[in-house]
Amino acid sequence: MTPRATALSPGRGCLPYAEARRLVEYATAAPSVRNTQPWAWRIDGDVIELYADTARRLLVEDPVGRNLVISCGAALHHLQVAASALGWTTTVDRVAGTSSPELLARIRMAPYGRPVDPALLMALGERRTDRRRFTSWPVPDQRLQHLVGAANEWGCLAVALLDDGVRLRMELLVETARASAAAAEHGGLLPDDQSDLESSDGIIVLGGTADDASAWLRTGEGLSALWLTATEDNLSVLPLSQPVGVEQTRLALRREVLGGLLLPHLVVRIGWQAIGRSEQPPSPRRPVAEVIRP
Repeated sequence: MTPRATALSPGRGCLPYAEARRLVEYATAAPSVRNTQPWAWRIDGDVIELYADTARRLLVEDPVGRNLVISCGAALHHLQVAASALGWTTTVDRVAGTSSPELLARIRMAPYGRPVDPALLMALGERRTDRRRFTSWPVPDQRLQHLVGAANEWGCLAVALLDDGVRLRMELLVETARASAAAAEHGGLLPDDQSDLESSDGIIVLGGTADDASAWLRTGEGLSALWLTATEDNLSVLPLSQPVGVEQTRLALRREVLGGLLLPHLVVRIGWQAIGRSEQPPSPRRPVAEVIRP
């Protein structure tokens, strides 16, 4: 499919269409729930719009669209990182939940002459969703706090679970959520892959002050920032959506683990892999032309 937006690019600003398409390609390397890649983009001169592709939502597993919007937020952050690395400054208007069910954000691009930062682009290319079991090497608390800080910088609220008693309660909630998913598997609620928590795993909860599309988008940006930081630190990240997706455990997570500090949107495991990331192939991606709307 050849986007009709190509005809709009000449004379509409300083962002060449080919460069905008390149940025979208970097953005589509973002993580997404079950690798659904539920995003769509529209290019109009210097503005790139991000849409939720609601046709790719998991209707049973993600009935309110929380994981879909979080996935789109991760792609939004990937695009901003790629733009910065390639010499563009971004002004983001986050409109999730305000203007239309699908439009999530408008990103206006402007040049500022900064040279390419290979480290940023390298992190985008090296990030993987690695579902192999982590090693038994513990993740130091200071490393987890570093990842928390990276997520919080993007408007997300992140908390590392460092207390042994809190971690134990979290482990029990994960088991409860997994059992609920197994009981409902015939209805489409699939178990998380490798959902067992080990004592050496780092655990971080991502959330916000609200449980709506605007907050989910910010959580997605925070997730991407956390993940890219972990990639640079040679750490692996594995999201666990079930503790939040199951109503019983989501409420217990907020009350009994987080003490009402935030509304949880996603739980992530942090750990080390024995085999290098370079040996883990990337997940298949949708063609860029397929995700760009006319």
